[in-house]
Amino acid sequence: MDRVSVRAGAGVRSLARIVARDDGRGGTSLPVLESDGPVALRRTRATGSEARVMLVGAMSGPLGGDHFTVEARVEEGAWLSVGSAAATIALPGQAKGEARYDVRLDVCGHGELHWLPEQLISAQGSDLSVTTRVELAPTARLVLREEQVLGRVGEEPGRLTSRLTVRIAGRAVLDQELACGPGAPGGWDGPAVLAGHRAVGQLVVVRPEFAAEPVTATVLGEGASLVPLAGPAALVTAVAPDALRLRRLLDEALASLSRT
Repeated sequence: MDRVSVRAGAGVRSLARIVARDDGRGGTSLPVLESDGPVALRRTRATGSEARVMLVGAMSGPLGGDHFTVEARVEEGAWLSVGSAAATIALPGQAKGEARYDVRLDVCGHGELHWLPEQLISAQGSDLSVTTRVELAPTARLVLREEQVLGRVGEEPGRLTSRLTVRIAGRAVLDQELACGPGAPGGWDGPAVLAGHRAVGQLVVVRPEFAAEPVTATVLGEGASLVPLAGPAALVTAVAPDALRLRRLLDEALASLSRT
């Protein structure tokens, strides 16, 4: 049965897997780079010891009923950077029920992962649940950015639920969930959450040296804040009127952390 007929009935099931490994010559190899259906993986040119991979949307979606899963494992001493070629747009589909997008990230000792996809856009009428789970060794490093945009220009958002969990050596340092759009708990658009903004994002940076020298909680201009987490990690949270301003806030925050 082809992918189109699966989508017309009960939605698409898609799995993409990446394994990054120290090649023993100062670089990183990719012994596993597998994908099917709507999510395609492409290795791109890199410099130094890192390997770079792009997530490419081979089909529209996720639509209602779809279930996409992306798994990435960075083995001992490897360095992987993952981005995406374009924004992901959650759309309504013919199949009933919510769509799901699961991300599973695992970084071993002295490994480093930069997870920097483009924005997720929640289009009107869509219903998407996103779950990102990160498991890190005590000496692992991480830069993770998530950005959600509620609705395209001039439209109301769909329903979006996003949960992000980060664990270091089996201990949870971050576990947060945000639900927005029709049917979400009341107050999501109020002053205590989005305050009328339509773009929201977070940046998680994990470095072993933060254990001895935690970052200082601070306000990073209008709409963004930096807080230390209960471990060698820091969290930047930002809201903005649009995707461009949101990206600028998160980029400025990452540049500031890079200088510490």
